[in-house]
Amino acid sequence: MTRKWLRWLPAVAVPAVIAAGALAGSLPARAGDPLPPRTPEQVLQLIAQHREPALSGTLEQSSELGLPELPKTGAGSDSSGTAWLELLTGPHTARVYRDGPDNARIQVLDRLAERNAVRHGNEVWFYNSKDNTASHLQLPAGTADHYGSGKDVTATPDQLAAMFLAKVDPSTDVSVGADVQVAGREAYNLVLTPRSDATLVSSIAVAVDGQTGLPLGVEVKARGQSEPAFRVAYTSLTLGAPDASVFTFSPPPGATVKEIQVPEHQEGKESANATPPAAKDSTHKPVVTGSGWESVAEFPAGTAGSTPDAAALLEQATVPVQGGRLLSTALVNVLVLDDGQVFVGSVPLERLQAAVLQK
Repeated sequence: MTRKWLRWLPAVAVPAVIAAGALAGSLPARAGDPLPPRTPEQVLQLIAQHREPALSGTLEQSSELGLPELPKTGAGSDSSGTAWLELLTGPHTARVYRDGPDNARIQVLDRLAERNAVRHGNEVWFYNSKDNTASHLQLPAGTADHYGSGKDVTATPDQLAAMFLAKVDPSTDVSVGADVQVAGREAYNLVLTPRSDATLVSSIAVAVDGQTGLPLGVEVKARGQSEPAFRVAYTSLTLGAPDASVFTFSPPPGATVKEIQVPEHQEGKESANATPPAAKDSTHKPVVTGSGWESVAEFPAGTAGSTPDAAALLEQATVPVQGGRLLSTALVNVLVLDDGQVFVGSVPLERLQAAVLQK
């Protein structure tokens, strides 16, 4: 298990989150009393007014991204290397518990097994019942915001919606469709549609609770496809703080526990031998070319990983193209060059290759 577990869906950038429930069809049609009509601006304001939720519920996620069969990296290898990819294929069910920014728990329910990610204050646990292994880390005091809050443990619809809505600009048309019903709650259907034809994304629909403004579901459609390529939504939801015991975790007897050391983050305090902030930024932050839905994020060599398992995963999940290898899905393309550089975007391969030539 790795820090990638800090997000249920991995985020190389917003396009990769797009590439990131087992529901039938689209978000359910509304039933019951209609909601008062609202403009897109009013629905956006309703979302902005909702506060950090205290809740418990069940999420269903489904992905039809056209990913290749989950690669196998060999007997005895660490399954965490492919766990993030496995979470982007097929249906998954998870129980979610949240109470403010510092308390969160997600239980991904596998067949005959269960994976847990638990945040309680500065304590973070990851546990996999399949092999009875656990990882533990303690966030340094005063650095919770830098290393992640409870929001990082669970990729719930409100968090995904916030990521998409933060990217809304003139390249996106925003409208309100017919009301929907999610987890028994009436919701507005906020629809984001790219104005560009040079993106793989057709639309993003956000189901917004008509009473609280809490996003209850998100679905993303790929261009040329009628069914959503990715969908996550609550099937049951209880608003209110869960029992505090939910956020207390102790590894079961016999579990193998690994302690993860988290380096201190000293804002504005760099030693004489430390790497300058600018150098750190250039190492970890992507270079973005283009704008809106046509943007491409470039990551430096080494982003794809250099371990044997990472190399095997890359080999099996991609196909060879000119200059490197391509991971192609319905919503995002990832081009890994022979020198290890990575180009990511919700655009066709030709757009990624053009970004390489523009360097």
